[in-house]
Amino acid sequence: MIFRSLSFKLVIFFVLLSSIKITLGQNLTFAVIGDFGMGNQAESDVANLVKSWNPDFIITVGDNNYPDGEASTIDKNIGYDYHQYIKPYTGSYGTGSTDINRFWPVTGNHDWHATNLQPYLDYFNLPNNEFYYNIQIGDIEFFMIDSDTDTPDGYSYNSDQGNWMKQKIQNSTAKWKIAVFHHAAYSSDSNHGNTSYMQWPFEEWGISAALSGHAHTYERIMKDANNDGDSLAYFVNGLGGANRYSFGTPVSGSIVRYNSDWGAMKVSETQNGLLFQFFTRNGNLIDSHLISEAVVNGIDGSSLINGYKLYQNYPNPFNPTTNIEYTLPKTSFINLKVFDVLGREVTTLVNDTKEAGKYTAKFDGSNLSSGIYICQLKADNFIESKKFVLMK
Repeated sequence: MIFRSLSFKLVIFFVLLSSIKITLGQNLTFAVIGDFGMGNQAESDVANLVKSWNPDFIITVGDNNYPDGEASTIDKNIGYDYHQYIKPYTGSYGTGSTDINRFWPVTGNHDWHATNLQPYLDYFNLPNNEFYYNIQIGDIEFFMIDSDTDTPDGYSYNSDQGNWMKQKIQNSTAKWKIAVFHHAAYSSDSNHGNTSYMQWPFEEWGISAALSGHAHTYERIMKDANNDGDSLAYFVNGLGGANRYSFGTPVSGSIVRYNSDWGAMKVSETQNGLLFQFFTRNGNLIDSHLISEAVVNGIDGSSLINGYKLYQNYPNPFNPTTNIEYTLPKTSFINLKVFDVLGREVTTLVNDTKEAGKYTAKFDGSNLSSGIYICQLKADNFIESKKFVLMK
């Protein structure tokens, strides 16, 4: 396999105490696979599909090594198809990744069948305590959660692991924040269904999307848990090769359900946002969902601006400062204000004439209490508002 040109993609790679940050170029593509490690034809077909995309990296949503997460099967079930993405790779199926690790897994319940998860911990070299960790790749930060009930630091939102994640999100400056875990918070499958203890306040915390598996189906579920009018996409992606499950009664918010064949997700950064797609192993597109609530690259310069636009602030949630970007298609008198949830004006950030272009305003909430605030842009007859969260 030939990776994208490193001269374009790779800028810097460094290891933090509890996380990894890899700064790559724009327009990244990554694959998401789940519930595999059977050594069957379906799994090989999915692997070939994934490799045909030439992804920058691969994310797994757990159960990587069926049936019992054993040391005797882990290299055959993972390294056989994906060794070229793993660094360091010490298995027997060829050379590993020559530059950086490009294979980022989370644990599943079958991985935990092995005592203390030891084969998984020995096979991979992951940050933090390896049970859970965060990694930022380009503009995307992944919060890799161990959702199994055997995990040592708890699995509820207010456990040690949950508090770790909340703090990491608060400190994140990434434009996209994705939660990855095995046990699906919501699922219409007839085998497992919802995992209520994983219904963490992801939307309130500022997560952009949630990826999970466990159910051997594909499903997209839209949930507005904090009733702010914006829904968070929950993806169930468990068709990596294990036996497929049937569906029961659709859960509230279920938009797309599929279980007729195996496949994988392809996620791409585009000029308009982050595009999530699910393809069958034969390359048939089943679902496509664009998340656009983030600052989009590639719009600098008035020649590329065809309308007024207020972007979602970043970071979000924030403490105490955040950036608010907006674009103007022509010279305009604009008014950019922040209000509290009761509609009371907090501050005016901009009240001036600006030429066409892209601008950034900084909002400082040092003297404000935690909560939801609203930023509003007015220009000519244009009005747009965005909600954001100050979390102290």
